[in-house]
Amino acid sequence: MYYGTIKKSDIANGEGIRTTIFVSGCRNRCPGCFQPETWSFDYGTPFTEKTKAEIFKTFDNPVVAGLTILGGEPMEPENQRDLLPLLREFKTCYPDKNVWLYTGNLYEELTGKPGSHEKALDITEELLSYVDILVDGRFIEAEKRLGLRFRGSANQRIIDMNKTRAEGRVVIWDGCALDKKYD
Repeated sequence: MYYGTIKKSDIANGEGIRTTIFVSGCRNRCPGCFQPETWSFDYGTPFTEKTKAEIFKTFDNPVVAGLTILGGEPMEPENQRDLLPLLREFKTCYPDKNVWLYTGNLYEELTGKPGSHEKALDITEELLSYVDILVDGRFIEAEKRLGLRFRGSANQRIIDMNKTRAEGRVVIWDGCALDKKYD
């Protein structure tokens, strides 16, 4: 897996101060994407054990709330295979920190829920089990709203994955109520 950048004090891509990884590779190619350079799977730098150690060191700081993964597209099959062991280890080492993951896919597509034409990978369910907040849906330029928290277009959902798993239905994150309405 390659990554475009790592931000060690990010406040734009999830609640609180976060360490954020922008993975490379995306087949969605949304018009108006804010970083189309990440569409290429070999853009940026290879993700190594040294990279992981550097990222994990940031979580020793108690003010860092968690890890955010976006891209590119983290849920591309190639990226899922590399992210799964990372998230598995992250949750073991930092059980009190949370994971936000951004994807252009819908939750229903990722999980193969009824009505979806997509088939989930055999590892997708486990990967999603380590995600606390899932921001899903492709960026749609016509739906772009400046006052939205933690997403670029109004069609995108911020899903509370812990409540979704507990209730067996998609539960939208409470923080969405704080969106400003700019049109």
